Amino acid sequence: MSEGNIKELAQRWLVHLSVERGVSANTLSNYTRDLDRYAKYLSELGRKELSSVSATDVEGYVAYLRRGDQATRRAPLAASSAGRALVVARGLHRFALLEGEVPRDVAADVSPPGAGRHLPDTLSVAQVEALIQAIPVQENATEVDLRDAALIEVLYGTGARISEVLSLNVDDYHRATDFLLLTGKGNKQRMVPLGSKAREAVDRYLVRARPALARGLSPALFLNTRGRALSRQSAWAVLKSRALAAGITEDISPHTLRHSYATHLLEGGADVRVVQELLGHSSVTTTQIYTHVTADSLRAAWASSHPRA
Repeated sequence: MSEGNIKELAQRWLVHLSVERGVSANTLSNYTRDLDRYAKYLSELGRKELSSVSATDVEGYVAYLRRGDQATRRAPLAASSAGRALVVARGLHRFALLEGEVPRDVAADVSPPGAGRHLPDTLSVAQVEALIQAIPVQENATEVDLRDAALIEVLYGTGARISEVLSLNVDDYHRATDFLLLTGKGNKQRMVPLGSKAREAVDRYLVRARPALARGLSPALFLNTRGRALSRQSAWAVLKSRALAAGITEDISPHTLRHSYATHLLEGGADVRVVQELLGHSSVTTTQIYTHVTADSLRAAWASSHPRA
């Protein structure tokens, strides 16, 4: 297990379960395995003392178990198995609180994963490349072609919700820093980096297509052929028709690109907390830990992990 007091607390709890609670040898063996796995996860986060563990760390542990790891061939756990592992982690934190070793039980309010929850489907990196490359952008491309290419590049390049992308105004694109200013749920704003491929697509659209579409009617970044802001229904239709043209038979949506973005970042080695920040998740326990994350560190983590950075 990790250095610090986590190993000691885990061993004390196991002795307590055996001597005072009469837990069976088989259960103790299972608990020992789960505690070893939890301690290893905490060690990888740099947590040496249980008092330094946050609720976000415990939430991340559940996500870590559910996600699996192709690189190490660690299979994702079913919701029920991850839930049982969470019970063990909670037990350790509760024991530490009762023993006066920690000031509060940070795991108490962490919920187990829903048994019936279905994770959205994702596209492979190759499928995303095919989707984008199937849209003409050369001299013979139409204004709609250039708009659609920019739209899809932005959706996949930022992981933004479709509502966030469609509410973008031209002024929300900060060309000097290659960041987009997104407005998410509850009007919360965040800056997300725009990679070279998405930036090229947006610049191309702004120069060669948007002026012809605009007619001075709307400040929206993405416009329809009547010069109005592109609607959600139209954006879905764009994605479905472009996917069909690329030979993608899966039933995809804008959220498919959002989930693909997150999945590809995590597969590329990005920290789950950085990905949560980029996605704009609104959980209080999730966002509290990100107050120290700067734009530069976000950019660096994103640039080293995203396929189209």
